[in-house]
Amino acid sequence: MRFDDHRVVITAAGRDFGRTLAIRLADLGAEVFLSARTLAAAERVRDEIRDRGKQRVHAFACDLTDPASIRDFAARVGGQTDHIDVLINNGSRYLAGPDLLSASDADVVDTIASGATGTVLTVKNFLPLLLNSVKPDVVTMVSACGTPGHHRSDAHDSFYAAKNAQAGFVDILSKRLRPRGVRVISLYPPDFDNPDPLAEEWETTPRHARAPLAAQSLVECVLFAVSQPRDCFIKAFHFEQV
Repeated sequence: MRFDDHRVVITAAGRDFGRTLAIRLADLGAEVFLSARTLAAAERVRDEIRDRGKQRVHAFACDLTDPASIRDFAARVGGQTDHIDVLINNGSRYLAGPDLLSASDADVVDTIASGATGTVLTVKNFLPLLLNSVKPDVVTMVSACGTPGHHRSDAHDSFYAAKNAQAGFVDILSKRLRPRGVRVISLYPPDFDNPDPLAEEWETTPRHARAPLAAQSLVECVLFAVSQPRDCFIKAFHFEQV
């Protein structure tokens, strides 16, 4: 699988799974436009990728709780390319704590804004660039917390609220954008292991039936979905929780 002809935008790529996606997609030839809340975080990942000999990578600051920052991110990407092929909505603040009273009002607002409002506004602002592509895909990392009846996470109630908002958004989006040729693909993973893609553990992480879900498998799901012919619309990936 190669992605040399793909231009990919990834939000919250300064660390964790966003960084993993950026590194793996760049390794497979994609031109990557990555963002993080701070420019310094995005530039660190950009430099890691360039140190691997992949030069088609660009770093931007984007605060998903700030509409102006999202607009600026999309405008800056649009200043460098006339289209993007894949938008990966990876950004969403995680907030732990099963007690509703454990979080401040500011933390609740930030959590819901980054996951829910941030995802909607990111798609809205990048949609013109996606519509210029002959193979546009929107990929959203939701969470098992966004599925009806899920209760096995220790995430805060506001994180559940954000993820259910994301789930509702991508569900209607898939129906409304399909006639325009845009596939909307969503992943609903439980908690998963995310080994460093630049470390030996990337190759040695257990991936047997009783092991926790690994980031390697999530990356492979994303790559599989976006590489399918355009008549193959994989709407969602749901995962059994160990």
